[in-house]
Amino acid sequence: MSYYFSKTIEASFDEAVARVTEELKREGFGILTDIDVKGTLKKKLDVDFRNYRILGACNPPFAHRALQAEDKIGAMLPCNVIVQESGGKVEVAAIDPIASMQAVENPALQDLAEQIRAKLKKVIDSL
Repeated sequence: MSYYFSKTIEASFDEAVARVTEELKREGFGILTDIDVKGTLKKKLDVDFRNYRILGACNPPFAHRALQAEDKIGAMLPCNVIVQESGGKVEVAAIDPIASMQAVENPALQDLAEQIRAKLKKVIDSL
């Protein structure tokens, strides 16, 4: 099983980030964190890197349910979505929560992971 699903889209990098953010919003997710990997690596290591952003997406009702079912699940939150540019193409990839939840032996999370997966897959497919 793959731990992510992805799609290469026709868009500029900045347009892709905006589209992903909007599609996540339609599915009830907000962006808690936005890590500019390119900027961080330049600032911290003085190295050049491709455009690469890690968006930490959170759907509060699902997060609340997950935290009620498993108090340490916060170590796996939020759901990360990456936008990266390589070779003139932009790829968007999202974590597959079913794959990540397999490490947690709590059956109460299975249905929740399936619901979140469907929402994240819908975001990727809609781009």
